[in-house]
Amino acid sequence: MLVPAFTGLGAPYWKPDARGSITGLSRGSTVAHIARAALESIAYQSTALLQAMNQDALAGGGRPVTELRVDGGACVNDLLMQFQADLLGIPVVRPAVTETTALGAAYLAGLSTGVYRQTADIAGLWQAERRFLPQMAPDTAREHMARWNHAVRQTTLQA
Repeated sequence: MLVPAFTGLGAPYWKPDARGSITGLSRGSTVAHIARAALESIAYQSTALLQAMNQDALAGGGRPVTELRVDGGACVNDLLMQFQADLLGIPVVRPAVTETTALGAAYLAGLSTGVYRQTADIAGLWQAERRFLPQMAPDTAREHMARWNHAVRQTTLQA
């Protein structure tokens, strides 16, 4: 496990004193193992945050997230997206245009210049490129998250 707490941990942990760590190394560990752990840490952190959001939503009478739409550079990594779906137990959907922040800015410009009359004109333009469906057993996903949470607890420096 690699916990990239190089400047502490934000939501949902709120541990500014946490420090980055790598656990589980052996003589057989390679650079590839560390790279994969770094990649998987993205999914672990996102899962922890979404789990906290779901708990808050349910506590407030809301509903949990049933699908995660992703964007940005990391979402083009199929391994990461599948692992994310597995940990969350919900579909992860990658859009046809992965740089949706830039696309959103272009849509706003189009709204302000009259290319689009209203946001409803834009809403139908979003298209999924691929859906990653959970393939991991829920018990296995919980075990992975338990190991992640153990690694996160180890990142706080002891006085």
